[in-house]
Amino acid sequence: MIKFNPYIFFPGNCREAATFYHEVFGGSVTIQTLGEAIGETDPAKKDRIMHADLTGGAVEFMASDSDRNEPYPPSFITLSIGGEDETLITALFKKLAEGGAVTSELKKEYWGDTFGTVTDKFGVDWMVNISGPKE
Repeated sequence: MIKFNPYIFFPGNCREAATFYHEVFGGSVTIQTLGEAIGETDPAKKDRIMHADLTGGAVEFMASDSDRNEPYPPSFITLSIGGEDETLITALFKKLAEGGAVTSELKKEYWGDTFGTVTDKFGVDWMVNISGPKE
């Protein structure tokens, strides 16, 4: 079995983002700075996040601060979460929306599920799906 792990790069605010996602999804988060990992001593770089790992909660992913300087286009990637627990998934949707923007309210869709989209305060797009009753 192959494990798929999203890896999100942030423009210098990875610690803030990792803390936010930890509050939203639970689990545990580990964070390693450039100073800790490779002994970086430059004050402008030593506290940047080399690697953050969110595990054991509703979702799992990794992240870091990007130090790419060249312009690059958006990736057009949306993270999708879903399941049958309406209370839990609705709560996750609301937490992701705090400080962000709901782009489509959670609502019953023609395929029988409840679906909505949100861009969180870090600019990450999410699709949220609550499975309808099985026939």
